[in-house]
Amino acid sequence: MTALELLAALLSAWGVWLTTRRNPWCWPIGLVSVLLYGGIFVDAKLYSDALLQMIFAFFLVYGWQCWRQHLGNDGRVLVASLSRRRALLELAMGSIGALLLGAAMHFYTDAALPWLDAALTAFSLVAQWWQARRHIAAWWLWIAVDVLYVGVYLYKSLTITAVLYAGFVALAALGWWRWRQASIQQTQAGFG
Repeated sequence: MTALELLAALLSAWGVWLTTRRNPWCWPIGLVSVLLYGGIFVDAKLYSDALLQMIFAFFLVYGWQCWRQHLGNDGRVLVASLSRRRALLELAMGSIGALLLGAAMHFYTDAALPWLDAALTAFSLVAQWWQARRHIAAWWLWIAVDVLYVGVYLYKSLTITAVLYAGFVALAALGWWRWRQASIQQTQAGFG
C-alpha cells in the first residue's frame, strides 16, 4: 500500500499548502486525498481516522462552498475572527465527541488506539470546522493535533504518513503566519 499512501500524502500536502495560501482549490485536492486515506486507515485498523476521512469529505465540500462566498479581490479567502466564547464552546463539543467516540471504539471495535485516535479525530473535526469557517485559530489546533498524529503513525508503521504529518506541523505554522498577515491587512483595509 506504500504507493497509494505516497499519492495520498502528496495530494494532502498540496491541499494544505494551498490552504496556507487561502486558495479555494485546497478543497477539491483535499477531497481526493481524504478518500484515499479512508481506505489506508481501514487497512491499518485506525477506524476513527477512517471515519474522520469520510467526515472530512463532507467538510471539504462545505468548506469549498463557504470559501467561494468569501473571496477577496485577489481570489483568496478572507480570514474571519473567532470569539473566545465560541472557541471554548466548540472545544468542549470536541471533548465530548472524543469521549463518546473513544468509548465506542474501545468497547465495540478492535481499534489499535481507541481513546487517542478518537480524541485526535474529534479535535481534527473542530480544526476542520474552523478552517472551513476561515478562523486563524484552526492553525493552532492543527499544530497540536498533528504533533500527536506523528507519534500515532510512527507507532502504526505508517512512516510516509508520519513524515507527512510532521510536514503538516510546519505547514500549519506557515498557515498561521500567512493568515495572521492577511488578517492584519484586512483590518487595515477595513475588511476586518
